[in-house]
Amino acid sequence: MTTPSSTTSQQRELIQFLEDRFACAQACTECARTCALRASLVEPGGSEEQELLRRKGIMCAEVCDATCRMLSEQNSQDEAGIRVQLEWCRAVCLESAHVFDRHPGAERTAEACRATARACSDFMATLG
Repeated sequence: MTTPSSTTSQQRELIQFLEDRFACAQACTECARTCALRASLVEPGGSEEQELLRRKGIMCAEVCDATCRMLSEQNSQDEAGIRVQLEWCRAVCLESAHVFDRHPGAERTAEACRATARACSDFMATLG
């Protein structure tokens, strides 16, 4: 039998889990938006470094978008699958941030990538 205090504790844990999941999804959405915008500002066919910047922006936007969609699905409760997706997103975001750091004007995008990497790490920590 469940006591009222344990139900309340379980409810609080569930609410915290959902809030953490939502915060991570929000960070992914912001990162996807800023990376897509940064990639759109680079002319295709530019220098090798410009092409790298454009490709990283597109890749990061796609990975963050996929991660946000997965986190937004109510039936997506497979912890192992969530962990793999979060780790992939975190790695891509950190790699992209390093590329954006080398380009003046891309500081905001690099920070959005780092914030998303932190949000992914923080949410993975709640998975146990």
